[in-house]
Amino acid sequence: MAGPQSERDDRDQGRPLTGGCLCGAVRYEADGEPYHSGYCHCVTCRRASGAPVVAWFSVKLAAFRLLQGETRTFESSEHGRRRFCVGCGTQLFFDDDDFPDEIDITNASLDEPERVPPGFHLYDKSRIAWVRFGDGLRHFHEKRT
Repeated sequence: MAGPQSERDDRDQGRPLTGGCLCGAVRYEADGEPYHSGYCHCVTCRRASGAPVVAWFSVKLAAFRLLQGETRTFESSEHGRRRFCVGCGTQLFFDDDDFPDEIDITNASLDEPERVPPGFHLYDKSRIAWVRFGDGLRHFHEKRT
């Protein structure tokens, strides 16, 4: 007998991931299997979001579609750009020159964020001391190895 998690996975099979910004102006969808889903503790993510940690996942760029709305791009590093809703400022996407065939999407901007749970922590060296997780996930000092 299948448990709740496998039943949810079966129902999700073939359904695109959908999401958007706080004001509803930006909507997107992505097909295919999400990967590299994790919490990022880096200073840049924290400052861009105003949150102590940001969860991201990746999809192939070819599987991603911006359905409506407009985003503004901010070059947050020499190799990366963050995209935000021009209306409400929601941080949605990250493009990295080192990975030109993929796009990173904020997990919490998904309509159903439960479908893509984080599987690790990045940049633990930058974690705010009062942020503690008891999730048993692997922690990387910087980026994944």
